[in-house]
Amino acid sequence: MPDANYLDLPLRTFLELLAGDQPGPAGGSAAALGVAMAARLCAMTARRSTRQLPDAAELAAEAGQLGELAAAQAQADADAYRAVLAARRRKDEGLADALSEAANVPVWVAELGARVVRLATRLAADGNPNLYGDAVTAALLAEAGVRSACELVRINLAGAGSDPRLAIAERLLAALDRRS
Repeated sequence: MPDANYLDLPLRTFLELLAGDQPGPAGGSAAALGVAMAARLCAMTARRSTRQLPDAAELAAEAGQLGELAAAQAQADADAYRAVLAARRRKDEGLADALSEAANVPVWVAELGARVVRLATRLAADGNPNLYGDAVTAALLAEAGVRSACELVRINLAGAGSDPRLAIAERLLAALDRRS
């Protein structure tokens, strides 16, 4: 089902694809959707925190935008990974380029996820106390997305030398470690 857009599939179908024997979706898509779900939890929490947060509407809008951007990366990651597999089958010099290109998606997912972690942390601290658990869940989901996306960057760029995307991944991981 490579022609189907993952966001248009029923959840059960997507989960079956994730567990299937085809090349995509896989870890990068799961990381992207984890960040997207975290962002959506932030949006809900912000919308229901208008008494606690004067900028709740702006936070909800930001979270919604982050969720849209992250969700789109589920498909982009699978498409990039298919290009890696095609280069491996051809056994040509294009593999390094395909891996480099495939690293772009998880870098973006990690950056989006870091923004969601910060947003969720603020909502947990200052938002509606009845939704504290939702904000904490969002922070943890987003953190997992950042960590897994950064690991995918490392994997895709192994042997690539001092690629600036590796530095971005390391910086994002260090920021998470300081937060813990």
